[in-house]
Amino acid sequence: MKQLRLWPQSLVGQIIILVAIALFVAQAINFGLLLRERNRVELTSQTAPLVYRVINALDTRPDRAPDRDHPRANQDRDRRNIDFFASRPTLSGKPRPDVAARAGAMFDDIGLTVRTIEAAEDSRIMPLRRWEQIRSRATGEPARDHRVGRLTLAVEYEPGKWLTTEARIGSRPPRFGGWLVAQTLILYVIVLIPLLWMGRRFARPLKQLTGSARQFAKTGSADPVEESGPGDVRQLTTAFNAMRARIIAMLDEKDRMLGAIGHDLRTPLASLRVRTESVEDEGERARMSETIEEMNRMLDDILSLARAGRSSEAAQKVDLTSLADAVVEDFIELGSPVDMIDSDRAVAFVRAQQIRRALRNLIENAIVYGDRAHVSVQHQDGMIRIIVADEGPGIAEDKMGEMMEPFTRLEGSRNRETGGAGLGLALVRAIMAEHGGALQLANRPGGGLEASLVLPA
Repeated sequence: MKQLRLWPQSLVGQIIILVAIALFVAQAINFGLLLRERNRVELTSQTAPLVYRVINALDTRPDRAPDRDHPRANQDRDRRNIDFFASRPTLSGKPRPDVAARAGAMFDDIGLTVRTIEAAEDSRIMPLRRWEQIRSRATGEPARDHRVGRLTLAVEYEPGKWLTTEARIGSRPPRFGGWLVAQTLILYVIVLIPLLWMGRRFARPLKQLTGSARQFAKTGSADPVEESGPGDVRQLTTAFNAMRARIIAMLDEKDRMLGAIGHDLRTPLASLRVRTESVEDEGERARMSETIEEMNRMLDDILSLARAGRSSEAAQKVDLTSLADAVVEDFIELGSPVDMIDSDRAVAFVRAQQIRRALRNLIENAIVYGDRAHVSVQHQDGMIRIIVADEGPGIAEDKMGEMMEPFTRLEGSRNRETGGAGLGLALVRAIMAEHGGALQLANRPGGGLEASLVLPA
């Protein structure tokens, strides 16, 4: 079961997630600023009527001499909701220090100096309106109480002299959370949908480029990628197509060079083989023939390793169990100690001749280094494993990776009788890589080495 990844792996997905997070943070900051401004406006709207009444009451209080030049001197004094006290009044309800602080700031802005400001909030039952009374008598249902908020402000304008005023608090402004959420969603739609479209337009040529690169790495050839998308992507595609063409030209030149080298080397070897027939000493003639044959096999291995990944053989559906059984039969006919363990049928798309060669190399190594080879085919973890086990001493764990490198052997000589030139495992690994598989080496618990050709099922 694959682990759920919350963070997307694609470039487009990461860009969209980052933009979405940035929009969310921006909207959160906007919400905070709007909430702060709404609270400030609400506080001002609650405090301003009380401050106005206090200023008006202080201008027209009874103990102050009338100023005939004052525009309100000849007007009736409006003392509704205004009470004067000779000591600190007791305010009922919940204290509102925010209102007191705001009132103090407003007094300072006006230039009015007061000593102490206190504010409190409570609620009171309002009398029924006339139509509510009529409806209650008509229906016989008791009228529900209507409670409204009341804000009281007490101001000490002179030492020991206080006045109080009160005002109703209107209903709080409607909450704008739902509106802000809707605004955020609309913003996401406006920003993210075009961004998603641009991202897909940007990612499509990159996906094609990635597919072509993978195909080229796997097969050594790939079709040119269509140059589309933004300018930067088109430049990248152009550079990739140019690099692809150059690499293919170099590989073709390498194949032609290898073919020429193989031909030029085999010609003198064939000439030497003919000349050995004139050698009278049978022992010397046999040794010379073996040397020439060894050089031919080494040349074949080198050329095969150099051409790895550029095989002209087409992949086809092959029964790997039958193929392994046929290879084992070839060795048995030559008198080699090889046996085939009963195995299940395993079918895969492979290049049969290459798999045959890889298997022959593993069996030859098992016979040379491990005295005997045991071949089997298994299905394991969605893969097909062609296993060649021997009865030899095995390989040290720290040497297994090194043994897959070209011209590397446990025994330092290049004598075929002791194992050859050290190209067998390197060639097998190259063949497996061309098939999308792997060569795996492991020591057996009971002794010996187990070499496995791992192929996709």
